Amino acid sequence: MGDSKRRPLAGRRSVLLGMAGLAAAVMSGCADGGAGALPTLPEQDVAREHLRPSGPATPPPSIAGKSSEQAAAARAQPSSKPPVLPNKTTILAEFAGRQPKEWGLHVTGVINEAPSRQAALTFDACGGPGGSECDHELLRTLRRLNVPATLFVNNRWIRANPSLSAELAADPLFELANHGTSHLPLSVNGKSAYGITGTANASAAFDELAGNQQAMHDTFGKSPQFFRPGTAFYDDVTAAMTRRLGMIPVNFTINGDGGATFPAATVATEVGRAGPGDIVISHFNKPAGATAEGYARILPRLLDKGITFGRLGDVL
Repeated sequence: MGDSKRRPLAGRRSVLLGMAGLAAAVMSGCADGGAGALPTLPEQDVAREHLRPSGPATPPPSIAGKSSEQAAAARAQPSSKPPVLPNKTTILAEFAGRQPKEWGLHVTGVINEAPSRQAALTFDACGGPGGSECDHELLRTLRRLNVPATLFVNNRWIRANPSLSAELAADPLFELANHGTSHLPLSVNGKSAYGITGTANASAAFDELAGNQQAMHDTFGKSPQFFRPGTAFYDDVTAAMTRRLGMIPVNFTINGDGGATFPAATVATEVGRAGPGDIVISHFNKPAGATAEGYARILPRLLDKGITFGRLGDVL
């Protein structure tokens, strides 16, 4: 099972806050179905829902300081190798008839914590109506403190922010990961999470995984290593499919911002629990929330305590 048993009390509280926070995120529109996939990708009917040690260092350039030429250069970088995506027909034949036994945030095959002395900060960008903005203040804080992070980006968010996406892909402080094509719970039987209907079958799950994976490879010249679905819900069959497609399914031990609904003090308290091996989930697409303020309060304290951070690619 992917669940952490290292710190059961803190973990349980974080998961309970996470359930409430993610549900609130649905209501606030972060998980809104919004626009469909790329025109070349299969369309789906989506129900409307709303390393390196870190510390003081010479800060990387801010987003504002990055030039349009750099963004264009990042988009123009040639692909080093094609994405490792097995044929869809092969995958569907392989997974035909497999019935899930688990459903949720912690299922077999999903990574919830890292075997590392570092903690990992991960931030989702969900896309869609109300979910396609960027919390520039949060990114400025990470850059100022030289704190690396993994950014899970949905296909809709990338299409709404092409230049910014390219800039983030080119910044070595950050690592981009796959947050799905249409921001759906990942299911082989249409199971729902927080009122959002998941992918209806194995074919739809493949499209949710592979659509954005292919688009990110084509756009940024490299294939993401990690995946997290909309709402962060999987079943054990789709977790296995994620791995079969060359990605590691990842969730979290600490819910840092409750879908960008927590007040700053709660963000600081929850993120302040982070220690070696923890994976923290928050959002960087909701600038109206208090995520940036909460992180600005707590990150200097964590660094002063000797907590270090790595991207998922560094800690896993």
